Amino acid sequence: MLTKTRHNKKRNTAFLYEALVRELTRSIVAKDEKRKGAVVSLVREHFAPGSVLRKELDLYRALYETRDLEPHVCEKLVSEVKKAHSMLDKKAVFEEQTALINKINHMLSKKIFANFIPNYKDLATISQILNPDVPVKHRVLLESTLVSSLSSASSKEGGALAPMDNLVYKTFVKKFNDQYSGKLLSEQSELLGRYIASFHDDGVELKVFLNEEISRLKNIISKSTDDEEISQNPILLENAKRVLSLMEGYREQNITSQMIEQVLKIQSLAREMQN
Repeated sequence: MLTKTRHNKKRNTAFLYEALVRELTRSIVAKDEKRKGAVVSLVREHFAPGSVLRKELDLYRALYETRDLEPHVCEKLVSEVKKAHSMLDKKAVFEEQTALINKINHMLSKKIFANFIPNYKDLATISQILNPDVPVKHRVLLESTLVSSLSSASSKEGGALAPMDNLVYKTFVKKFNDQYSGKLLSEQSELLGRYIASFHDDGVELKVFLNEEISRLKNIISKSTDDEEISQNPILLENAKRVLSLMEGYREQNITSQMIEQVLKIQSLAREMQN
């Protein structure tokens, strides 16, 4: 039986990042520009490429955004992440975490730390595996559990996004064009462009754009239900409500290629409704 080891989520860099991203989503939905700006500034300041917290976050991501690998590859990955993590300046990490925590308390609220994080259990597990103060037996057992998770099939939400090169991007766009339209709309091109760019930065800009775009689409489709042609047609009205329900569910989901395809289709639908 495993001995319960206390996990301090405020000292979990990946948790701090994910909690801020969730808060960013809330501020966008609430149209709170001041709060949104504060969250984005904190993320850009403390998770900028090359920063110590970004380096640690990337190591966490190497594990919690990975799925469907061979067991021996997973074991190698965990080993390399542990090795890289041991070389981080622990004092610098602690000081940066402290600075970020203080700014969150001052600029936002302590309630940020209570934000629901879907993969919190994975983040806590990784944190303990990387913590040399956790008993060896406990860490080994946790590593075994993590390796099993990494070597399993993709998650129910469709799995984490995998980096795409230009060839895959072109294939993705061609598939959409062939199946849904002959030409991408300007808003679709912008979404796809930000989607690809997200693999080269921290993904915050994509999250900001996607949340604002979903809010815009929800507003268009919601207003369309008042249109006489739709309100008096049970089938059209039901379909509009289903699309609204689908978009509402995006709030608690990770961004996947499947979600991007769905939003692309909804963008076409919204444009048709406007016309």
